[in-house]
Amino acid sequence: MPLPSAYHWDSYQPPPRLGLRLSNRRPIRVPDPPASIDTGPESRPFDLTKALHWLCEDIVSRTSAFHHIDLSRVLFSIIKARNGRGHGLQARITPLRFKNGAMVTRHRGTLYQTQRFTLNGRELLYIVTFALPRFMNREFQDRLVTIFHELYHISPSFDGDLRRHAGRYCAHTHSKKGYDEHMTRLVAEYLKNGADAARHAFLKLSFAQLCRRHGSVVGLHLPRPKLIPLLAYS
Repeated sequence: MPLPSAYHWDSYQPPPRLGLRLSNRRPIRVPDPPASIDTGPESRPFDLTKALHWLCEDIVSRTSAFHHIDLSRVLFSIIKARNGRGHGLQARITPLRFKNGAMVTRHRGTLYQTQRFTLNGRELLYIVTFALPRFMNREFQDRLVTIFHELYHISPSFDGDLRRHAGRYCAHTHSKKGYDEHMTRLVAEYLKNGADAARHAFLKLSFAQLCRRHGSVVGLHLPRPKLIPLLAYS
């Protein structure tokens, strides 16, 4: 059976979602979430992808390096981490187009197109995915740096491609350490530039604390787009 060439989501057919809660197999002691940190009604699951979108609206508006980003064409997604280790995938960004925003690419003589995603009739260009609970168990600063790290990968042309640096190491320049230090500086500037504390407050709670307060953490859970040979649809 051929893969669908596109996924179309709207209010009648919404994107898939995932809910995660604390395991009962290995009970852990969870510090009470500070009452001063407002994360919404405790009777409802905490919607992490909605909170991330709300936070990134503030980040994009206050950080000149991100002014080119149109968040109506970016979706945030969550996955369950493969294991409980602290080290491993925290987050990733998936572009939905190829180099310079091309719709198709050629590989070994065959043309390919990536699966297209649309939401309410608007085509998406990027998916940013966070691994839980790992991402939410980092320090506050580390989580913000991770978010900035992924947003910075978005092409300045906002064409569905990634930002490409000169030289061999096009993703993180020749120095990943230097790249991370740059993100740390951007985070510091953001926090000094009137960052809306209400929007990033949830990053000060661990995954377990959010679960203790809300019962579970939920969010969009999007399929990873696959390459489709155009011959299959010719």
